[in-house]
Amino acid sequence: MFKNIPVLLPLVLVICFSLPAWTPGTKASQEAGSAQFDTNREQIGGLRLGLAGKELDGKISCSPKMGKEILEGATGEYVQTWKYPECGVELKMSSGRKGAVKTVASITVTSPSDLATGKGLHLGSTESEVVSAYGRYRDHDGFTKKGIKFVAGSVYDGMIFDFKDGKVVKIFLGAAAE
Repeated sequence: MFKNIPVLLPLVLVICFSLPAWTPGTKASQEAGSAQFDTNREQIGGLRLGLAGKELDGKISCSPKMGKEILEGATGEYVQTWKYPECGVELKMSSGRKGAVKTVASITVTSPSDLATGKGLHLGSTESEVVSAYGRYRDHDGFTKKGIKFVAGSVYDGMIFDFKDGKVVKIFLGAAAE
């Protein structure tokens, strides 16, 4: 009974020490699966999350129409919408205190915007181009719907592309849901 131990022991050790690399949730399995989408590294036409209001000068050629500053219950932040309709840009600006300097909390681009993402996608890009560029970041919560919407990351922190007739008609960066 014990004469096979010298042969089997090395095999058992190899299996035991290799097992953590196969276990879900480990670094090795995460690297093999989808990568983490980082909204803080992404940008749309030079606009990025966290950019201070004063840093927007020169990045958008239109003048903003600023909404009323309100306290957002979900985040506890004071938010204000800055719309640039002639440029097809809308920014949600946020700060921790009323009247304080605001930073970009989300970015939405629609027509007639010509701004592009960090991977060069813009309004009019095809759904297949979006999947090719951001497919590895596809959400796992089921919000991506072929022909309608593609979510890179998640609706809680990601980039969302809306489609019409197979083309991008809207790009959103930030938290769409709290």
